[in-house]
Amino acid sequence: MIIATGDEVNMHIFLDTANIDQIRQAAKLGIISGVTTNPSLVSKEKATNYEATIKEICSIIHGPVSVEVIAEETQDMIKQARDIVTWAPNVVIKIPATVAGLEATSILSKEGIRVNFTLCFSLNQALLGARAGAAYVSPFVGRLDDIGDNGMQLVKDIVGVYEHYHLSTEVIAASIRHPQHCVEAAKAGAHIATVPYSVLIQMIQHPLTDIGVTRFLSDWKRISQK
Repeated sequence: MIIATGDEVNMHIFLDTANIDQIRQAAKLGIISGVTTNPSLVSKEKATNYEATIKEICSIIHGPVSVEVIAEETQDMIKQARDIVTWAPNVVIKIPATVAGLEATSILSKEGIRVNFTLCFSLNQALLGARAGAAYVSPFVGRLDDIGDNGMQLVKDIVGVYEHYHLSTEVIAASIRHPQHCVEAAKAGAHIATVPYSVLIQMIQHPLTDIGVTRFLSDWKRISQK
């Protein structure tokens, strides 16, 4: 979320993973506000217990942790969501931007369950998700870029419409592929960018920083030996 304090505005960084070691390491950096996961990410880590994995993540990261339902029909989505939110107080339910997902989002949001309206690829989907009461909407930047579309322009358009109509839904720039995506997300006004661990590390790295550190250490050694 963007939190304004005086003249200060912050774009939050989420980690897009189910890797416990990566989440612990990122948490130590003190800059991760939440986590986004899905069954594919959990499966990638060869986790044997989905619920246990999510509970462990929620114990490390106290901000929003998005957990995706795997059902396709509205009532099944709702049933799963109601169960998943009991796993931890910071769970957010990821619901796909489908007709069934829109109905589920509307019902769940009225129950006070926070929904991340995910797999969003159009402004229409984002607008409908917000009207259904979604706490977050996740436009998938990288996947749009893959088909020759402009994913970051969609983020900018969604933010602009939400601001114009004073909609409280927050925009999560998702499917981030490289550090420049994070720069563009910040310029577009995204409330959140959710990034893989590799991209997070790339964001802090710069060859000139490495050269500068090496030079400073070399100069210090020369001084200390005199």
